[in-house]
Amino acid sequence: MIFLVEVHGVFAENCYFYIDEKTRHGFLIDPGAQADKLLKIVAEKNFTIEKILITHGHFDHIGAAAEIQQKLNIPICMQKNGGDYVKNPVWNLSSEIGAEIILENVTYLDDYSEIILNANKNFKLQLIPCAGHTTDGAIFYSANDGVAFVGDSIFLGSYGRTDFYGGDAPTLFKNIKEKIFTLPAETILFSGHTPPTTVANEKYSWIV
Repeated sequence: MIFLVEVHGVFAENCYFYIDEKTRHGFLIDPGAQADKLLKIVAEKNFTIEKILITHGHFDHIGAAAEIQQKLNIPICMQKNGGDYVKNPVWNLSSEIGAEIILENVTYLDDYSEIILNANKNFKLQLIPCAGHTTDGAIFYSANDGVAFVGDSIFLGSYGRTDFYGGDAPTLFKNIKEKIFTLPAETILFSGHTPPTTVANEKYSWIV
């Protein structure tokens, strides 16, 4: 089960509940804002969130993570370069909005790690590194469900900006071609700021 919740901080961002229907356990991906709203959904739907997963360390993807972590007593997990962002309000851009968002208690994952649900060992995601928008960009991919949570690496008809700290356009384009466009064509791509799309829809766009 994938439950998209649009949260609103400085601007709108897509947060995702990725939930095992059998156990109602799962993962919360990119809680960028409105912790109270997300925690209310957890309670109302009787979800058990085992981990918070972060696709990259910009403020609009991490803004509610610390509060939710504290309330639910669960780990925050992200790609191993994430400390460059979550420990630095300049790099995560929160300083530009008059805030200083810092995450202290983070678990950094190696590339291609599997994130396995404790309640159902067959329910899992793989972390695929996809730098370019940021140095810590990651895709969380499920081959079983044919879905990938891609953050801001690629959007419906577009891709993430590369003019922020750690961004690099050639690296992003290379990773989109090698990491995203090599997934099965029917894979559904869930991004941080646009409606879902698929590998097939994006593969032959002008970005290639």
